[in-house]
Amino acid sequence: MIVSWNTTNACNMYCAHCYRDAGVKAEEELSTAEAKKLLTEIARAGFKIMIFSGGEPLMRPDILELVKFAADLKLIPVFGTNGTLITKEMAKDLKAAGAKGMGISLDSLDKDKHDKFRSFKGAWEGAVQGMENCAEIGLPFQMHTTVMDWNESELEAMTDFAVELGAKAHHFFFLVPTGRAATIEEESLRAEAYENVLTRIMKKQETVDIELKPTCAPQFLRIADLLGQKSRFKRGCLAGLSYAIISPKGKVQPCAYLNMEIGDVRQTPFDEIWKNSEVLNKLRTLEYGGGCGVCKYKRTCGGCRARAAFYHNGDYMAEEPWCLYHGRRG
Repeated sequence: MIVSWNTTNACNMYCAHCYRDAGVKAEEELSTAEAKKLLTEIARAGFKIMIFSGGEPLMRPDILELVKFAADLKLIPVFGTNGTLITKEMAKDLKAAGAKGMGISLDSLDKDKHDKFRSFKGAWEGAVQGMENCAEIGLPFQMHTTVMDWNESELEAMTDFAVELGAKAHHFFFLVPTGRAATIEEESLRAEAYENVLTRIMKKQETVDIELKPTCAPQFLRIADLLGQKSRFKRGCLAGLSYAIISPKGKVQPCAYLNMEIGDVRQTPFDEIWKNSEVLNKLRTLEYGGGCGVCKYKRTCGGCRARAAFYHNGDYMAEEPWCLYHGRRG
């Protein structure tokens, strides 16, 4: 089970695709004491992997204290970060505090393209340096790439670069039009291109030893099955099943891109929200509409619930609109 907490809305970048519309620290972000209470409730709910994200999580002054607190609760602290603040000293401190992995964003091998997407000159150099610093002190890291129409031709080469840098994995994030990403929705891939890229990624997996994992693209499990590949992943869309996210102010959502608040940890303990939420319990029924409801891969794929909601007027149980396979029963 995986949970993500947007530790702060503060960020040193202004990325075009940011679902949180990050940049400036939000008013009334969870305090250190509130954060520790939240982490305790997350552990009590049975979660194992604790993702510290943002904004940029390394801009939160108490982040090392919170990582240690999470590790002491037997959670596995990992990060989603732009990597530019991972100096050698910070990498050492994170490892000492108990961090087990850093997910660092890199969206192109072209420095200018990456920097433009992130609205930050030097973003590419900073991300790569952050990865190199992690490698030097033995803090595991993986590369995160947001897949767009302008970088999809680079993906295999980026995997090779991740291997070269010493990454443990390369995860590919497929756009869901939420937050600022809604303004670049037309740059996202559509059905045939989407299917083609997923197939390329899964074929690339056969040539490298590191893990390749599409995110917000649950159809990758169907494609892996059709290619005869065995995957350690058993489920595509995790929203409400084994994943949830908490905002800097303590608002809970089924996933980062399913933009609906289902609770407030300042009012209700997280473990109670996780157990009792009407939305989460509906997601757990797997009673999807359209093609997703009759698909033989319903229990392994499930379609992207956030993308279904965006393109079906908020109906998060509707069929996934980008899938070529939906509607088939077998």
